[in-house]
Amino acid sequence: MNEMKRTIVFCFVASVLAVAAMVVDPGRMNPEIFNDQGETFYPEFTDPQAPKVIEIVDYDEETATARPLKVEFSDGKWRIPSHYNYPADAADRLAQTAAALIELRKDVIVSDRAQEHATFGVIDPLDQNVTSLSGRGQRVTLKDENDQTLADFIIGNFMENKSSMRYMRLPGQNRVYKVESSLGVSAKFEDWIETDLLKLYAGDIRKITVNSYSINERRGSIDNQEKLILRKTAGKWKLAGAGSPNAEKMNALTSALDSLKIADVQPKPANLSADLKTRKGVQLSMESVTSLRRKGFFVTRMGQLLSNEGEILVETANGLEYTLRFGEIAPASGGQSGAGQDAGENERRYVFITVSYSEARAKRYGDGKEPDGKGKKLAEELRFRFADWYYVISGADFKNLRPSRRDLLKG
Repeated sequence: MNEMKRTIVFCFVASVLAVAAMVVDPGRMNPEIFNDQGETFYPEFTDPQAPKVIEIVDYDEETATARPLKVEFSDGKWRIPSHYNYPADAADRLAQTAAALIELRKDVIVSDRAQEHATFGVIDPLDQNVTSLSGRGQRVTLKDENDQTLADFIIGNFMENKSSMRYMRLPGQNRVYKVESSLGVSAKFEDWIETDLLKLYAGDIRKITVNSYSINERRGSIDNQEKLILRKTAGKWKLAGAGSPNAEKMNALTSALDSLKIADVQPKPANLSADLKTRKGVQLSMESVTSLRRKGFFVTRMGQLLSNEGEILVETANGLEYTLRFGEIAPASGGQSGAGQDAGENERRYVFITVSYSEARAKRYGDGKEPDGKGKKLAEELRFRFADWYYVISGADFKNLRPSRRDLLKG
């Protein structure tokens, strides 16, 4: 090899070694993959009160469908557009969620490869170009009053054995971060509303009438009828004609009434809602009759409202009487009849609820004392609330609210 060639080779090797040194020496060069580590995700998003919209999308792998929930502030009220604009109890929850998202930092960069998104559970649940049914994360988007995006995340898996660390990604970007956060953003409807459906206290219940029956739609008959009357006197429950009921079963019944929660809702027709808010009675239209029937409620020729699975009447010390009528099986996320679902505690039910107030009833349960007016006020509030909605309750609550005589005396 002549001197010129030897010099060229030497220079080439030297340049390669110099580049290699720059690559492996962190003091000489900051690799591109680490250029945003430690930064906040959205530096300009600093006000937890700014969001007026939150959109949350979960993914159901069994049905291969995205399940969205949207909560927004409009016309001076929080509502849930994804659930027929049902009133939301969202101000504090959304501010807390926003504050937690503001604090998030890109603690550790773990990948820049789209092929690894499924491993970390950060595939966008809305991405229809990805065929994988697994590995999809939860998408959380916050917007301001002008519908401008303040923050947008895809939240993935928790790190193994570390409940405070999880993987996250920004939509439209490949980079995946390991983030320290115990943030839990719920896409469940019931977590964004006031779930105390009846607003009653178990200790105030004085009388319960359970009318158990079922409607045989094919024959047009009422089957399996049983009527139970339970009264509370001097702190003790008595079952009419049978003595003292089982304490555990009785506690399950009153506790179910006390803590009865909304699992979902369906709107009633506007004309039916309007009639229920007046004191003139209900003028049933064909639309109302059809709506009632689809939910498992039937009007007789005498104007009596019956239901697929009976009813329960509850009288309280403040003069209220609640009537809960149990209708058709409700599907998992609203819609029409849920016929065909498996029976059991997951078998949710539509409930048609009405409430009335009687001053005489309030006096009777108050040992003749003049009512303080709170019961009448609550009845009016609830009458307007119940008028707009068919409610859905859990299968477990439905079961507890329909005890048989045999169940109540067992033990």
